[in-house]
Amino acid sequence: MEPVKKVEGKALPLGYSDVDTDQIVPSDALKRIERTGFGQFLFSEWREDEDFVLNRPEHEGAVVLIAGENFGCGSSREHAVWAVQDYGFGAVIAPSFADIFKNNCTKNGVLTVELPEETVRKLLDAVREDPEAEITVDLESRTVKGPGVETEFEVDDFTRYRLLNGLDDVGLTLRHEEEIEHFERSRPGYLPSVR
Repeated sequence: MEPVKKVEGKALPLGYSDVDTDQIVPSDALKRIERTGFGQFLFSEWREDEDFVLNRPEHEGAVVLIAGENFGCGSSREHAVWAVQDYGFGAVIAPSFADIFKNNCTKNGVLTVELPEETVRKLLDAVREDPEAEITVDLESRTVKGPGVETEFEVDDFTRYRLLNGLDDVGLTLRHEEEIEHFERSRPGYLPSVR
């Protein structure tokens, strides 16, 4: 996983509330066996409407997704995070997230930022008015800056540490590789081994 320190650039003003993982990536896409390439399926049913916000050329290249409350609800499909990330989003701003989706984001290097609904609304309005407006989500300083908004956000120290250092679950375990190797070498040969 790549370290996440700052996500800076254009934003996509989605704004919808209660967006579930089925809407983020359809179940048909779950047949894939690789972890990459899911961006093409992001909001695929909604993208059939050519006026859908993700289809608009002025939002091309957006790296911050701005959503409504309870983003990522529904089933616990990690594929939803993979689709968001593979499409090019490094951060999602919303008033609230489903816990499992938020946790999956943490484990995959997507920064989730919870801000008050009024602040999210200001950002949505600003980006809708000026699609070229840039938003900066800075994990090191725990701040969000955008048109008419400069605010702090909360993130627990462990999650911040993981993201800043690019540590997924495997990466966290490999920090102890030497101790694991020592343990495996010291075990009797008749016991199961991970080698």
